[in-house]
Amino acid sequence: MAAKPLQNSTFVWEGTDRKGSKVKGEISGLNPNLVKAQLRKQGINPLKVKKKAGSLFGKGKAIKPMDIALFTRQMATMMKSGVPLLQSFDIIADGVENQNMRALVLEVKQEVAAGNSLANSLRKKPLYFDDLYCNLVDSGEQAGALETLLDRIATYKEKTEALKAKVKKAMTYPIAVLVVALIVSAILLIKVVPQFESVFEGFGAELPAFTQMVIGLSEVVQEWWFVALIGLVGIGFVFKHAYRRSEKLRNQVDRTLLKVPLVGDITYKSAVARFARTLSTTFAAGVPLVEALDSVAGAAGNVVFRDAVNKVKQDVSTGMQLNFCMRSTGVFPAMAIQMTSIGEESGALDTMLDKVAEYYEAEVDNMVDNLTTLMEPMIMAVLGVLVGGLIIAMYLPIFQLGSVV
Repeated sequence: MAAKPLQNSTFVWEGTDRKGSKVKGEISGLNPNLVKAQLRKQGINPLKVKKKAGSLFGKGKAIKPMDIALFTRQMATMMKSGVPLLQSFDIIADGVENQNMRALVLEVKQEVAAGNSLANSLRKKPLYFDDLYCNLVDSGEQAGALETLLDRIATYKEKTEALKAKVKKAMTYPIAVLVVALIVSAILLIKVVPQFESVFEGFGAELPAFTQMVIGLSEVVQEWWFVALIGLVGIGFVFKHAYRRSEKLRNQVDRTLLKVPLVGDITYKSAVARFARTLSTTFAAGVPLVEALDSVAGAAGNVVFRDAVNKVKQDVSTGMQLNFCMRSTGVFPAMAIQMTSIGEESGALDTMLDKVAEYYEAEVDNMVDNLTTLMEPMIMAVLGVLVGGLIIAMYLPIFQLGSVV
């Protein structure tokens, strides 16, 4: 079995320069002795070298897609500036606070230093670099235009993650409203209503039906709230694991999302934007259309679009034009099909697809903003009805107190 490669660590050092002035800093290395040797080469006499303590919050931080997007942007910038590839890794690693991301960058650097291509080095980290990413890097290396392709990939990742964030925001907002409404209502039913109930017992008159209903609901919630909470958490846990393991469930959720009012439109337009952005990036990189559609299907993010792209791929491989294939699926909007047709006729398909992506990304942005604006009065209305209804139910007997006295 091959020995596990040593990983670079960050060391904090103190020493003196050639003029005898005290200096200090941080540097990456395998061990203190090699770090000292590296410092001496730079004309520094190391007095103290020790491994940097891990950050309390940064050590266990997961690597997010935006971290990969930032890494790609930094690599593209370094290479365009003429910085050698291996040195680029060191510069990026030194500036990363997330220890896991730093380790990933240095591990990729070691693979490249061992003689592997950048694309093959990235393929050994499939959790962070998907097939589309690696294939585009491979195309850039073979064409001798790696810095250009890295710039395209960085733009693609940045826009894709920004789009995902917008869609997530649109879906999270209504859920947050419901959760807040449920929490406020539960607190009122468990803590506030029982206080009024004890007061009503001395009234000596029949309570209004609405008040009786709220008191009955309060008694049920007081008795069963813990069971209900455990049930909700359990349902969420089971659904989460079932969603991960069952492709059939994921497909059903994807289809259902497209039918949900407001959210469905946002999901649909974001999928069109993702399709156009991915196909534009791969086609511009020189990837043949049929192979590019393979990558697009994998990055579709929705089963309806994945199936549609797979059908388009089969039709394109028989010699049909892309715009005819898209129209035959009945999934893609007319504007995207027309722009694709213009791109094919003019020989600027990647440019037209890029414009389609920008248009639908802007549409998603506007729809999310509109949804957020719409939800603000809805929050007030929902909370007003729930809280106001409970308050009215509690004060109705007090309003009728005059008839009892």
